[in-house]
Amino acid sequence: MVVSTMIVAVGSDHAGYKLKEKIKTLLEDLHIPYKDFGTDSSDPCDYPEIGVEVAKAVSNSKCTYGIVTCGTGIGMDIVTNKIQGIRAALCTSVEMAEKSRRHNNANILVMGSWQTEWQEAKKIVQVFLNTEFESGGRHERRVNQIHTLTGI
Repeated sequence: MVVSTMIVAVGSDHAGYKLKEKIKTLLEDLHIPYKDFGTDSSDPCDYPEIGVEVAKAVSNSKCTYGIVTCGTGIGMDIVTNKIQGIRAALCTSVEMAEKSRRHNNANILVMGSWQTEWQEAKKIVQVFLNTEFESGGRHERRVNQIHTLTGI
């Protein structure tokens, strides 16, 4: 169930630009508002600033979730997870997207444009945005431990 007040922060570097643009079209088709933090082309750029801006928008509750892309997804995953309150998950399958939300309450989806074909990426986005966290019990306890133990 997609929450009607959901706003998704999206961002990419040059390698993830085309995938980000397809994700924006998907979000529009699903009537999910989004905020684009860049980049605006396939011209070479650095991913850290874009990833941090997306993560801050989610951390500060200006956006409900984030979706970031780069070539492999690794750089965006690393940088977004450095921001307070972020649980970014690099997902290459629908099952990973589902588990990241259900078990880890992930709030940023990370995908690598070189790793994931569009038809799979489309399913990953939809599952990520539609899967609820299993609050309470061991999963909630573990998510709380992540933030307590790391201080972020």
